[in-house]
Parts: sequence; structure tokens; C-alpha cells
Amino acid sequence: MEEKKEKVLIVEDETKLARFVELELKHEGYDIQVEYNGRKGLDAALAEDFDAILLDLMLPELNGLEVCRRVREVKNTPIIMMTARDSVIDRVSGLDHGADDYIVKPFAIEELLARLRALLRRIDLESEQQSTKQTTVTYKDLTIEKENLVVKRGDEVINLTKREYELLLTLMENINVVLARDVLLNKVWGYESEVETNVVDVYIRYLRNKIDRPGEKSYIQTVRGTGYVIRS
Repeated sequence: MEEKKEKVLIVEDETKLARFVELELKHEGYDIQVEYNGRKGLDAALAEDFDAILLDLMLPELNGLEVCRRVREVKNTPIIMMTARDSVIDRVSGLDHGADDYIVKPFAIEELLARLRALLRRIDLESEQQSTKQTTVTYKDLTIEKENLVVKRGDEVINLTKREYELLLTLMENINVVLARDVLLNKVWGYESEVETNVVDVYIRYLRNKIDRPGEKSYIQTVRGTGYVIRS
């Protein structure tokens, strides 16, 4: 029986680049669909189930961040942002809107292929692990229901992005273990990711804003010069 091809959606308005990436990915055995503006890209991403989306940041009609955010509201399709702007703000912004990775233009096609393989491999591993690991993690009144990705403090459901969820889960599965920034980076963003460690600080701040209560001590403690810990 023929192995099912992995489907990848490319959303890129530079036609030459889109065509080049399309041909290279087809050569690698992927099933490809290309859209040239954000609106059509979003429609395609929501209408069909893709294994991954390669998404340009600067797009006509709807920018990449908005496409990413809207896809994330309903789907967990892995997304790699393609950006010509190599700044921490752009990268944090892309990751914060739900992207799983990013690559800066101009890029070597080998790097894009490696990032795509790494991302798909990680998603496969995550789905395998999800079926074998325990399903609920708790700390005081904070609960993570792993099967349906729900986080609650008491009875209140807390809406987290994929990265915030993974960061909180990593900390809660390692109570009393001080996790260095680079360790968190590897666990949450993956070894191939070239995100600066200060992105971890940004996400810890997001997490605290969502799970902490005013006037109470934060559940996530900073260990100066090292990283973060949740202590029992």
C-alpha cells in the first residue's frame, strides 16, 4: 500500500519563491497547495487538514500574523513563518500568534526542509506521547487536562497559546526542579529552533499574567541568573 503523502500549504505572495519552494517540496514527496494572499491562504487552511503550513509574514489582504492567529483559534496545524525581517520582535510576535517555528528570508532550501522535517517529527512524537502519558497534572488549584489541552485555576478555564501551554506543562511536570532558560527553550521550542533565550522570559511573563492572581505570590518563581521553577 502506498504511503500517504504529507500535505503542506504554502502561503506566499512572491510567485517565484512560492514556485521554487513548491517544486522542492514536491521533489521531497510532499503534496503541495499554494495560495498567494492571506485571505485565500486562511480559507484553504480552515477548509482542509494540512500536515503543515509555510506562511509568509507580509501578505496582501491579510497578513501572516492574522492568518496564524485565526488558524490557531480552531486548529493546531503546525505553522512555520517565513519572514524577511530578522528581529526579536517579529519572531516573538510570530511565535506568540501561534507559529511553531520561523525561518528568515533569504533561506537555504535545505534549512527549510530540515525545519519542516523536525517539526513534523516532533508533532508525531507529541501525539505518541500524548496517548501514553498521564492525562491530568495538578499543582495546588491549577490543573492541566492533557488530553483536551484544558488549563484551569479552580473552576476558571485559562486560555493559553500552544507555547504557553507547553511551557506551563513542562514546569508543572518538574515541580521543585529549577529549569534553565536553554532547557525550557529546548523542551518547548525544540532543539532545531534558533529562538533567543529571552523569548522564554517573555512567555513566562505572559503565563504569569494569565495564571496569577493580584496580590498573591506568583506560582512560577524566578531563580536569578538561571531560570524558573514551581515549588511545592
